[in-house]
Amino acid sequence: MSIQLLRPLACATLTLHLGLLSACASDHADAPPSAASDTPQEPPRQVAVATPNTTPASPVQSSAPQLGFAEWRDQLRREALAAGIDARLFDRAFAGISPDPRVIAADRSQPEFTRPVWEYLDSAVSPSRISRGRTMLAQHGTTLTAIQQRFGVDREVLVAIWGMESAFGQNIGSYNVIRSLATLAYEGRRQAFWREQLLAALKILQHGDISPERLIGSWAGAMGQTQFIPTTYNQHAVDFDGDGRRDVWNSASDALASAAHYLGNSGWRPGQPWGFEVRLPQGFDYALADPEERRSLAQWRALGVQPVKAPNVAEEASATLLLPAGHRGPAFLVLNNFRSILRYNNSTAYALAVGLLSDALKTGRSQLQASWPRDDRQLSRSERIELQERLARLGFDPGAPDGIIGANTRKAIRGFQQLLGWPADGHPTAELLARLRTQP
Repeated sequence: MSIQLLRPLACATLTLHLGLLSACASDHADAPPSAASDTPQEPPRQVAVATPNTTPASPVQSSAPQLGFAEWRDQLRREALAAGIDARLFDRAFAGISPDPRVIAADRSQPEFTRPVWEYLDSAVSPSRISRGRTMLAQHGTTLTAIQQRFGVDREVLVAIWGMESAFGQNIGSYNVIRSLATLAYEGRRQAFWREQLLAALKILQHGDISPERLIGSWAGAMGQTQFIPTTYNQHAVDFDGDGRRDVWNSASDALASAAHYLGNSGWRPGQPWGFEVRLPQGFDYALADPEERRSLAQWRALGVQPVKAPNVAEEASATLLLPAGHRGPAFLVLNNFRSILRYNNSTAYALAVGLLSDALKTGRSQLQASWPRDDRQLSRSERIELQERLARLGFDPGAPDGIIGANTRKAIRGFQQLLGWPADGHPTAELLARLRTQP
């Protein structure tokens, strides 16, 4: 998917477009090549494409190579050497390198079906992951205390990200990062983005943090126990154990501190929770569940929004209302630190999983009170495209019909729901699509 940690999509697991939730993070400079809607990583990550600094996707560039790979590599070599990369290092890194067909296949894959958010969370916040995470909290307690003191990020959040990204360091990927990024830069989509990542990876080698032979990661170039993409690594990786290398592959201390450094630079507020579950009053205006609708906790309380459990946070703190499964599912007020997690991976489902897992690591169990609407059928990608096309025909503007449920599509859905007198939660459902099919 992380941080850019991969995120570009990149984690150790192939990033799937859940496409049903809203992302509230602001766009980041190291943006991944994915659309700015939710793309939860499937835990544990194996092949992923998602990056924690997420910026709006740039126009897709032609993937048809104009040069042979050898000629393209020689052109890149000149560019790399001009940027200060040692010639012998470049030649060593590219020795025997050819495009990897597995990477192209992964880059071009468009899953027709996606898992509903509750299934994703069932896996992400499973009893086994909670148990393993609590063991890691105890085992690395001294290090986590030092990291929290230095960067201000809660230890449970760091361990939750660690578990989500690499199963606590057990699954960091096995792809040759130089080969993967060269493949994507040569014939993938968004070649300029991948070329930037490839040059950044060469700078990692030049810095001496890892050898070319040990530079491994996901198919999309996400690296280490916290799945950073190269540009994020160069900006935020930390040598916390003091051995002279920023080793996010083999040093849990370096990986966890690097994640903390990234979150700290993304506006993390020490001592504030990520968010909390709430109950909504009857007759509530569900259109307020929008990432642009930020209100203080006191203002939300005045609207009848009540925490399930009293949070330890000031009443003036700014929060947004999140309905990840529409008005029939659990509701959350999410705060600034939730948005910081989104900077790590711009997926609402991912950020919610990190938040809920971090809470469970404190108590030993998941504590959600509301039930998920498990009888809801997820729309397939082709059905989501059809929904967007039908909304557009009715005069609502969902944006390009791409099957991704982003802000424009949610706004269009709300408009149609209001026309019908339905709860305007902006959530795409089979019932909504069926009703659209009856329109002339």
